[in-house]
Amino acid sequence: MAKIRFGTDGWRARIAEEYTFDNVRRVAQGFAEYLKQNGLADRGVVVGYDRRFASNDFAAAAAEVMAGNGIGVWLTHRYCPTPIVSYTIKERGAGGAINITASHNPPTDNGFKVRDADGAAIAPEGLAEIESHIPETGEDVNYMAIDQAEQKGLVRRWDPDPAYIAHLGELVDLDQLRHAGRKILVDPMWGNAAGWFPRLLGNGTNTIWEMHADHNPLFPGMTRPEPIEPNIDPALARTVELGADVCLICDGDADRMGIGDEHGVYIDQLRAYALLAYYLLEVRGERGPIVKTISTTSMLNRLAEIYGVEIYETGVGFKYVAPKFVEVDALIGGEESGGYAFRGNVPERDGILGNLYFLDFMLKTGKSPSQLVQALFDKLGQAYYYDRIDVRFPSEKRPQVRARLEGECPETLAGLALTGRDTTDGFKYEFGDKGWLLIRFSGTEPIIRIYCEVTDRKLVKPVLQGGLALAGLD
Repeated sequence: MAKIRFGTDGWRARIAEEYTFDNVRRVAQGFAEYLKQNGLADRGVVVGYDRRFASNDFAAAAAEVMAGNGIGVWLTHRYCPTPIVSYTIKERGAGGAINITASHNPPTDNGFKVRDADGAAIAPEGLAEIESHIPETGEDVNYMAIDQAEQKGLVRRWDPDPAYIAHLGELVDLDQLRHAGRKILVDPMWGNAAGWFPRLLGNGTNTIWEMHADHNPLFPGMTRPEPIEPNIDPALARTVELGADVCLICDGDADRMGIGDEHGVYIDQLRAYALLAYYLLEVRGERGPIVKTISTTSMLNRLAEIYGVEIYETGVGFKYVAPKFVEVDALIGGEESGGYAFRGNVPERDGILGNLYFLDFMLKTGKSPSQLVQALFDKLGQAYYYDRIDVRFPSEKRPQVRARLEGECPETLAGLALTGRDTTDGFKYEFGDKGWLLIRFSGTEPIIRIYCEVTDRKLVKPVLQGGLALAGLD
C-alpha cells in the first residue's frame, strides 16, 4: 500500500483514491501507536469531523481503531469546528485528537488532522514519529466495530458545545455582543461554523443573516471553502445588498477566518492579523509575544516595536507556530492563511473566537471595519498592501523549480533593491521597509505559492510578476 506522508497540517488526499477507509485506519493505527509510545493512550482521544462527504463514517472508522487499541474515545455528536475539537482535548484531559477534515481543500478531498494533549498541532518530529508507526498494510490494524465499542464504553458520543460556549464567555462578553445592535452577515462556507454565530450572537439586538449554511459537501458557488477571493465574492456582494455592518467568514472547518467590511471590501488576512494584534494590544491592553510565520505581515513587526513586545518568526504551518506559541506564552500567533491563536484559548487557530474579537473591536471603538483599517495604518504610519498567486504544477517539476530559485538572487526586483534573502521556508526576498516577496511550495497540494506585501499599492502586481519570472513560471 502507498506510503502516507503528513503535510503542513496533517494528511490530505482525494476521496476514494488515496483517501480510503483502509488508509484512514492505517493512519489511525499509527496515531494509536504514537499515543501508546508516549504514555498518552490512557487519557483517551477526541475524534471530530467536518461536513465533507462521508466524514462521519471516516471518523467512526478512526474511532474503531482507537477502540481496537484499547484507547477510549470522545466522538463528537455531530460535525464539529476544529477549535472545539482542540478545546475538548483540554476540557476532557485527553491525550490528543483526530479530526477528519480537509479544511479549505476542494470538495474532492478529505483529511486527517492530529492534535497533541495541549490541543495544538503536533510538531514535525512528532508527525515523523506517527508516520513511522503507520503499518504498511491493513492487516496490522487493530479495530473494534463501532457498535461493540460503544457498548463497552470505549466510544462515547459527546456534545462538546456547552463547555466551549462557557469558555468563550470567559474570553469575551457574549451578552454585550448580543446587544451590539449590529447587522451581521455570516458566511460559514458550507462548513462547520454553520449556525454558530446566530447561536452566539442572536436573541439580542443584532440582525444576523447566514449564507452557504446548508449541508452540501459540493460547496456550490466556490472552488473550495477557503476564506479568500474569489470564494468570498458572493458574500461580499451580499454584504452590500443587505447593508450589513460587517461580514464574518469562516473556512470549512472553522479554524480560519475572513472579514468583509461595510462596503463589501475584503480585509485581507494579513490586515486581519494585524488588526487582531492591535485590538489585543491597544483596546484590551494586553502584552505578550507575537508569533508569526515567514509568510505573514511586517505590520506585526512594527506593532511589536510600538508596544514593546517580542516577535518570533517560524516556518509556514501551525505545526511550527503552535510549539513556539506554547514555548513563549504568546499573546497571539498566526499565519497568512487566516488562522490565528489567542492566549487564554488553546494553541489552535480559532475562526469563531477571532471573529468575535473583531466584532468586539468594532463595539469597543465605535468604528466600522474600514475605519479600523485606517486607524491601524495611522498607528503604523503607512499603509500595507498584500496579494498572493497560486500556481498548480506537476510535483515532479519541484526539484527543477527549486534548483532555479536556489541559483538566482537578483539585486533588484520590480525596481526595489533587494536587502536580504531568507530560505527558512521557501525563498523570501526582502526589500527593507518597502516590503517582501515569498516563493514557496505548498505542503498539502501540488501548488507553488507566490506572496508579496509592499507599502506601495502600484508595486503589488509587478512584484508578483517578478516572482513568477524568478520561478520560471511567467
